[in-house]
Amino acid sequence: MLNTERLRVCYFGTYRAQYPRNRIMIEGLRRNGVEVVECHTTLWRGIEDRVQVVVRGWYTPSFWWRVICAYGRLLQRYRQVGSYDILVVGYPGLLDVILARGLSWWRGKPLVWDVFMSLYLIACERNLDQRNPLAVSLLRWLERLACTLPDLLILDTQEYMHWLCETHRISARRFRLVPTGADDHLFRPPSQAKTSSEDLFRVVYYGSFIPNHGVQTIIKAARLLKDEAGICFELIGSGPQKAWALELTKEVALSNVAFEDWLEVDQLVNRVAQADVCLGAFGTTPQSLMTVQNKVIEGLAMGKAVISGDSPTVRRLLQHGEHIFLVERENPRALADAILTLRAEPALRNRIAQQGQQLFVDHFTPAHIGQQALRHLQEIIKEK
Repeated sequence: MLNTERLRVCYFGTYRAQYPRNRIMIEGLRRNGVEVVECHTTLWRGIEDRVQVVVRGWYTPSFWWRVICAYGRLLQRYRQVGSYDILVVGYPGLLDVILARGLSWWRGKPLVWDVFMSLYLIACERNLDQRNPLAVSLLRWLERLACTLPDLLILDTQEYMHWLCETHRISARRFRLVPTGADDHLFRPPSQAKTSSEDLFRVVYYGSFIPNHGVQTIIKAARLLKDEAGICFELIGSGPQKAWALELTKEVALSNVAFEDWLEVDQLVNRVAQADVCLGAFGTTPQSLMTVQNKVIEGLAMGKAVISGDSPTVRRLLQHGEHIFLVERENPRALADAILTLRAEPALRNRIAQQGQQLFVDHFTPAHIGQQALRHLQEIIKEK
């Protein structure tokens, strides 16, 4: 029976506790008066750990012993949760859903999974299906099974929903949409103006250097602008395409590109605060075309002009020239021209930044994200 005074949610699994999607969903529900009890333990050591398991480690005794220990800890913590109204599995949660289904049946409570992204699709985009086709086939089968178990599935875009429906033969009625947001306690307009030289125009990318970000487009755009005095590209983070980006930068002697490893969140925010333009994603992979990346929404939240690759998914939320500057994907010339335009037209740059930030305040704060998520949770509880 629904607790009409205060909804109690058990947020369950081996989800990535510091990943923006999970933090914003939990914080957003709490801002809307929901009591969220986290029942969490760590299974994965990071993205590369998951990659290595898919490539060659999923069948090893050491991996399955790790799985047994992790879920043993999770069950111990679950015993201490007490009563709740609904069980929510956080992203990624592919294996968690199987255990959660049994627990939710036992308690007689509905189960919701925030799928957010397809691990099968991510594996294919990293070419893991070529390195270990059996493991990726198993991953696809597991994902299809996992999608049939919850009472409700959550995604962030219609395009992603349609892809999952076609790939795994799932009814669209099982899905609800909750868009990507950003933490407005961290990502907010800087209290002070830029401290860097007025002659330096900073173009900032941060991310995991994966194919859907289209880092090669950024480097090639920097090459086109190498003779433009004062334009500086700063690329922050690490990932599979960083070595290629470093090598190309060195090969063509680009003095306008600087690399840095991942920074602590407060340092990253300070670095973005000094940017004139923030970059989104420019790849043409399905993952890139079907999502609006965290960095795009975070750039809006900080009141920065954001340049990103065009797609129907982005245009559902953001208007070119009003909230964001969109360019053709995998087109370095288009990106270079966009940077030159925003440098030459500060009034346009400032208008896009201000209107993008206002759109974030109106639609994509944790409070708004939590409000939408809460509405879907209440709907499925009433149906039960």
